[in-house]
Amino acid sequence: MNNITPFHIAIPVHNLAECRKFYGEILNCEEGRSSDNWVDFNLFGHQLVIHYKPKAKSEELHHNPVDGKDVPVPHYGVVLPWDIFRSFSDELMAKGVKFVIEPYIRFKGDLGEQATMFFLDPAGNALEFKAFKDLGQLFAK
Repeated sequence: MNNITPFHIAIPVHNLAECRKFYGEILNCEEGRSSDNWVDFNLFGHQLVIHYKPKAKSEELHHNPVDGKDVPVPHYGVVLPWDIFRSFSDELMAKGVKFVIEPYIRFKGDLGEQATMFFLDPAGNALEFKAFKDLGQLFAK
């Protein structure tokens, strides 16, 4: 677990300028390369690329029940260190981010206990950020 390789994810956005501002100013992601149709960001050491795609007719999110909450599907995000999760979630709340699921402790006292939160970017992509006090619980059964 100590030598984590950065991942790459590319997501569609119908509003490149608005999402560029969101990822840069709200999530504090450093911007990398870009063109008229895409922008690279450093998302906690991982490469996130937002690509322009015209808005689809139906943008409805699906949800699955997890720990009594409606988790949006699909979603993406990053597992953060516990202290970074706390400060990041506080920062997002201070910036007025509207949460789909506000920061809370999921599976409290059980295997896989974790801090988690969900929110949407301006294009409606669902993001989850989570943290484990014991990272060894990440894949625990």
